[in-house]
Amino acid sequence: MENRLRVAVIQDAPVVLDREKTLRKAIHLIEEAGNNRAKLIVFPEAFVPYYPRGLTFGCVVGSRTEEGRREYEEYYNQSVEIPSLFTDEIGRAAKQTGTYVVMGVTEKEKRTGTLYCSVIFWGPEGELLGKHRKLKPTGTERVIWGEGDQTTLTTVDTPYGIMGSLICWENYMPLARAYLYQQGVTIYIAPTADQREVYQNTLKHIGLEGRCFVISANQYIEKKDLPVHLQNHKEITPQPEILSRGGSAIVNPMGEYVVKPLYDQRGILYGDLDLSMVVRSRLDFDPAGHYHRPDVFQLSIPKKD
Repeated sequence: MENRLRVAVIQDAPVVLDREKTLRKAIHLIEEAGNNRAKLIVFPEAFVPYYPRGLTFGCVVGSRTEEGRREYEEYYNQSVEIPSLFTDEIGRAAKQTGTYVVMGVTEKEKRTGTLYCSVIFWGPEGELLGKHRKLKPTGTERVIWGEGDQTTLTTVDTPYGIMGSLICWENYMPLARAYLYQQGVTIYIAPTADQREVYQNTLKHIGLEGRCFVISANQYIEKKDLPVHLQNHKEITPQPEILSRGGSAIVNPMGEYVVKPLYDQRGILYGDLDLSMVVRSRLDFDPAGHYHRPDVFQLSIPKKD
């Protein structure tokens, strides 16, 4: 087991609604982070094609609009199939840099036509290690994203420890967190679109509760990053100029910042993790070990038929 891990957290915007240009941008960012000795590179939630903050897709209770259906079609067309040429190319970049890459995407399931808010994991040999689909899209996210199931509660065994992910407000789901703890997660990846300072309390709590490192990535995106037809959209024009101010951060197993949150700018956050801290932190609290009462509480995940 390695005792040191350099992490790079990407806080940036995609090339909105352009999967191919976003792919090239992502590869450039992976190369930059790899050149700075990162071994784990984490991108935000829905980095491809983007997090559609402010849009309703023409949906209100009881009706939908044709304009909204066309907006959904554009969003769908620029989303990511798993596997695909997109995942192959990111895998090549991961192999070239010898890094683990974790990226939030909107995944399209062409067989059903459904979209999911997903996280993809790649390994340093370029292999696709798995994905996690968001279990419960928040609020009106449910208009565009379907619900994941237990088959994508993915964890990945690495030389640095066990890595897993929950997305944004999934991190408010106690049993979802408990599941990751039971899997022995020590590197807990939490891509998000929540830019509020109060959300930092959640990240710090998870670090302290799970006795794990928490890596959170958020987009920094301004109106000018949107294509012109969205900049002039009637639902976007009332929005502030900075649509997402970021707040990416890294927290240690004692609930303290390794890297404090970055706000109001793009950037790559680098954090050097002392992984032996996980063991030291569990002297007095281990949520799936000596501080667990399986004789009293049991968490069961039903198998999918």
